[in-house]
Amino acid sequence: MNSAGHSEATAPRGLELTPFRGLRYDPDRVGSLAAVTSPPYDVVVRPDGLHHLQDADPHNIVRLILPQATTAGARNEQAADTLRRWLAEGVLKTDAVPALYVYEQRHADGMLQRGLIGTLRVSEPSAGVVLPHEDVMPHIVADRAALMRATRANLEPLLLTYRGDGTATEAVERTADRPPLLSTTTEDGFSHSLWSITDPAEVARVQAGLAHHQALIADGHHRWATYLRLRAEHASPSPWDDGLVLLVDTARHPLRVRAIHRLLHGLPVAEALAAVEGLFRVQRLEVPLPRALDALADATAGGNAFLLAGDGAFHLLDRPDPALLARTVPADRPRAWRALDATVLHATLLDHVWHVPEDDPARITYIHDTAATVEKAERDAGTAVLLHPVHEEVVRDLARQGVMMPRKSTSFGPKPASGLVLRALDL
Repeated sequence: MNSAGHSEATAPRGLELTPFRGLRYDPDRVGSLAAVTSPPYDVVVRPDGLHHLQDADPHNIVRLILPQATTAGARNEQAADTLRRWLAEGVLKTDAVPALYVYEQRHADGMLQRGLIGTLRVSEPSAGVVLPHEDVMPHIVADRAALMRATRANLEPLLLTYRGDGTATEAVERTADRPPLLSTTTEDGFSHSLWSITDPAEVARVQAGLAHHQALIADGHHRWATYLRLRAEHASPSPWDDGLVLLVDTARHPLRVRAIHRLLHGLPVAEALAAVEGLFRVQRLEVPLPRALDALADATAGGNAFLLAGDGAFHLLDRPDPALLARTVPADRPRAWRALDATVLHATLLDHVWHVPEDDPARITYIHDTAATVEKAERDAGTAVLLHPVHEEVVRDLARQGVMMPRKSTSFGPKPASGLVLRALDL
């Protein structure tokens, strides 16, 4: 079965994962596989991380997922030209037969994650098959859609989790007992391995094991929204009916959940603190970052709490004024949503106290790396707002209720490395 075999009138009954002909780097044409990989596009800390990746290898995937030019149109055309050139030169080669790919990430700290990379049939949230838990920013969806249109490719898989019954995962584990197609270790200490499942009977077992399950978007809401937009632009059946994903069975391989932090531009810490005076309890912490994060974790056990940084110290905000929350947090959502730190951050602090638009890139940046957020705030005289992560159970429960969390509320991981396997829609 391929993406062209889907009927527009057929409602999805569950997860429909399809083999595809993976597009992969020829290891003989690049310096090393590690040198051409990248974190997902929205995790790269720009400009430092971007320049580091560009310098790592002239063929680093970042030149496709984050092309650099003066206009959006020029960036997307540059990415398309680069992809065509790498295909013509044999830097990227298409696998001979369609496959599902088993992807493993392993770290010396004991983390082991395995999942399946394939093309998944795109479905609306109302179908209850793929559950989003965060809203998206329209300008990012538009940016990703323009890039995918120009390249006609899914350049990196998004990350989905599901709670399986073992059928598909057993095939994953069997496959991982064989020698891999590729293995590499990236500078973050993670080793990455990739295998292919091409046997029709094994593929059928995997598909049957997924057919009655639903998935939660762990990472990649904007890319999923992009898939939905591009599918709507093309008459079905078309290759746009499916999108590239990594599916991880968290019953076997639980993910880690981390927070995504905010960097507020043009708002010095002193001004941010002055604005919250009398609205939150504020404690100055002259301690290293790990101890400040411990204090944040302790404070969140008793309610909403945030850590501000950017002036050489840390400032713990907790115990918000209940009357302030009553005035600013919408009351028409479940209690679990109203109690989220991200909800209070956006509804109360950003909207009401600091007046920072959440979707204005000139005023706010979303950064996954904690230390990088603090460093950039200190360098730019801005304010870093550090959050404590949400439990996965809270995320999943809200998603099943159809309740969207504030944008960039969570960071599930480890995230798949970009550059190990791509999907070209015309191949």
